[in-house]
Amino acid sequence: MKTSVISPIARRKPRRRLPLAGVIGCAIFAFWLLMAVAGPYLAPDDAGGVTGDDVFAPISALHPLGTDYLGRDMLSRILHGAPYTIGLALAAVLLASVGGTALAMCAAAAGGWFDAIVSRIVDTMLSIPHKLLALIIVAGFGTSVPLLIVTAGIGYMPGAYRIARALAVNVQAMDYVQAARARGEGMAYITCREMLPNMIRPVLADFGLRFLFIVLLLSGLSFLGLGIQPPHADWGSLVRENIIGLSEGAPAVVMPAIAIATLTIAVNMAIDGLVGRKRRGREG
Repeated sequence: MKTSVISPIARRKPRRRLPLAGVIGCAIFAFWLLMAVAGPYLAPDDAGGVTGDDVFAPISALHPLGTDYLGRDMLSRILHGAPYTIGLALAAVLLASVGGTALAMCAAAAGGWFDAIVSRIVDTMLSIPHKLLALIIVAGFGTSVPLLIVTAGIGYMPGAYRIARALAVNVQAMDYVQAARARGEGMAYITCREMLPNMIRPVLADFGLRFLFIVLLLSGLSFLGLGIQPPHADWGSLVRENIIGLSEGAPAVVMPAIAIATLTIAVNMAIDGLVGRKRRGREG
């Protein structure tokens, strides 16, 4: 009697493909990440180089995105501003998410008075609006790149802490965590080997959302003149300094706004696609 042998490849579950919207979002986000690294080297002109007397020039072969209020090439300005917009947001979201998640896991694992004190401090910080906190810090200590990163990171760390703590409290009640405690494992082993791997997916989804919020926060500060200072510029300050050309329909106002919009929408599409893919995989 013959028995059919099923190969390991045939027994595997079919891989869930990323939705088209998620693929588009990941592609656009990867493009902007590349521009954040290589954009200044690909720019046709210097960030502050004035190419002529034609201010608010329309789109042309010489200036694919027009010129700004001083006659500077907008394509070069946007490419030079990409590292500030994307790089600062990535650094700030790493500070917020990594710091908030690590503190949350320690608080959930330790419990008792440490968890209570940290949670009350976080509740107090959550009561302060992010933009108001950023305005207070910038007005009191001035504007610099490290200060902007710390301001945005501290402002969004309490939200990351709250989400990570809720996940950690649920995970630490699982049997495998209790078994690790019974074996006498230390807090570092329990948090890094038992809790974190089972929290990573929702934490990554929250990471992407906080990146969006921080991009908008930093762009808003730059639009108010409290972000990146001249001669450097991020996309928010490019919108602010060219706002007088809005009545003329100048591309110098529209193009930085489109860059901000494409970045935020792309990240949102990528997060929705990745989270939806994992959800469908669990349901399947």
